[in-house]
Amino acid sequence: MSASEFKATWLPLENGFYRVALYILEDAADAADAVQDLYIRLWTSRDRLEGIRQPKAYGMTMLKNICTDRLRHANVARTESLKAVEFRLTDESSTLAARETIKAVEKAMERLPENQRKVLQLRVFEGMDYEDIASATGLAEGSLRVMLSAARKTLKKLLDN
Repeated sequence: MSASEFKATWLPLENGFYRVALYILEDAADAADAVQDLYIRLWTSRDRLEGIRQPKAYGMTMLKNICTDRLRHANVARTESLKAVEFRLTDESSTLAARETIKAVEKAMERLPENQRKVLQLRVFEGMDYEDIASATGLAEGSLRVMLSAARKTLKKLLDN
């Protein structure tokens, strides 16, 4: 595939790719990076793209995989950083403050509606992806994302008070 064919086929899809990445990652910078990664992968494999009949669907599938990888890596990094913080909390005052914070989070979680609490626990504490949560709860992935966003906002408000 020539550069002009690549531009004509793939560049008009960029805004749609960005919107989907933003929806999945919930962060503008991460979404832009994911779309950039997508275009790098597409460009490096441009010789194999000529047979693609539905470039938008093909690109969305690749983008979904890129975003999923980013979320998994972020979850692993977050878990590792939490372990590092836990390791550093060795003196008594720090341990006491950490325990109080954990208790505050637990109390705030108890005040969430049952469905929001369950989805938040599965996603954040158990690290499940949306597809697994959807199959476990019987809810649609779109509903899960909305519910998770609402749970996070409510939890933040409760913890700020």
